[in-house]
Amino acid sequence: MTDFFMPCCTKKIDSRLGWLALLIFWAGAVFADGINLEKAEARLTPDGYVLSANFEIKLPPQVEDALRHNVTLYFVSELSLHRTRWYWPDSDIFVQQKTSKLSFNSLTRQFRISSGGGLYQSFATLPEALHLLGRQSTPPIDTALLGHSGDGYFSRLVKKGSRVGAKASMRLDIDQLPKPLQINAMTNDQWSVSSAEFHWEIKTEAPAETGRP
Repeated sequence: MTDFFMPCCTKKIDSRLGWLALLIFWAGAVFADGINLEKAEARLTPDGYVLSANFEIKLPPQVEDALRHNVTLYFVSELSLHRTRWYWPDSDIFVQQKTSKLSFNSLTRQFRISSGGGLYQSFATLPEALHLLGRQSTPPIDTALLGHSGDGYFSRLVKKGSRVGAKASMRLDIDQLPKPLQINAMTNDQWSVSSAEFHWEIKTEAPAETGRP
């Protein structure tokens, strides 16, 4: 699993939406089984501030075998905004923790993803299911947090010596496995399926657009 992240581009947001910058990060290396963050994005939209992340998921053989034998897998993703001050612990502005269930129906030979509320999607192949599972995003964060244009919430934080940052991570929750499997998972590296926690700072100035080096 790689911990290397390379900024792909920075793009200036339309002036009507304020001074925040759109930041996109790409992972540039091939990785082994597990979860790797391909892209993380922090974007200001007319409806609010949106965080999103694309994770590439490759299940180790033992985990995939359990899935195909009707063991439901629970994946937990977390996207958050926080402020950082050198003289005080980080303070969360917004946190979304989402649990998604991945299962396999041996009768229909289809994979299913559900995230609560009785809604689910079915897929003919595992790669298709994992592709969708890896696409995580928040609803627009309440624009009340942003305050008034030109002197919004984030702007005031920066003036007070705070930095605004975002985090993205995803993991397989072994605590929700059947009890016999939990014991095996705690001592078997194949069940350690998680991404590194990726952190990036939300820029307070919008630099000129740049490309890959």
